[in-house]
Amino acid sequence: MIGIIGKKIGMTSLYDSEGRKQACTVIQGGACVVTQLKTMSVDGYSAIQLSYDDKKEKNTTKPLRGHFSKAATTPKRKLVEFRCEEEGFLQEVVLGQVIRVENVFSEGEFIDVIGTSKGKGFQGVVKRHGFSGVGGRSHGQHNRERAPGSVGASSFPSRVFKGMRMAGRTGGQRVKIANLKVMKVLPEKDLVVLRGSIPGANNSYVILEK
Repeated sequence: MIGIIGKKIGMTSLYDSEGRKQACTVIQGGACVVTQLKTMSVDGYSAIQLSYDDKKEKNTTKPLRGHFSKAATTPKRKLVEFRCEEEGFLQEVVLGQVIRVENVFSEGEFIDVIGTSKGKGFQGVVKRHGFSGVGGRSHGQHNRERAPGSVGASSFPSRVFKGMRMAGRTGGQRVKIANLKVMKVLPEKDLVVLRGSIPGANNSYVILEK
């Protein structure tokens, strides 16, 4: 397998082999069901679709009910496709198969995690881009501490260039963190502990990739 879907539980700390205390993130993973197999001949590319986290059938549309019934599983909340370029990879899995944490990851390896960062709403340039502000309150200035400063020239080019760092909506974006070490795998609880922090709030969905 090349990945799995999980849910961020929270953070804790573990001691590594050298006795150093490491901040870690706990992820509830596993019990992902294979709900679709995409092949080169039919779909134009090879991929495996995994689903995670049970959902009430009454809150599921009829097309999705039929989709999940083909895999002989209950409706799920999160569906994710994992591309697989290896030849013969799809022959190793079957529709309706349950993938767990211990089937994918092992302690000591490095993986990538994709999540949605926390939304922070509309923010100014100091919080959004790390600006230091125009200056202090000297020489009659009283409201410039967190101001963005100049954003464009005068008569030429008479406009503000695209991509100018200004105030705006912050967070709530797809973020990928690479090379996080797997500190511990707890198969009896379907938990995986990663060194470092990952984007998103607690109980948010994350994607773990090799």
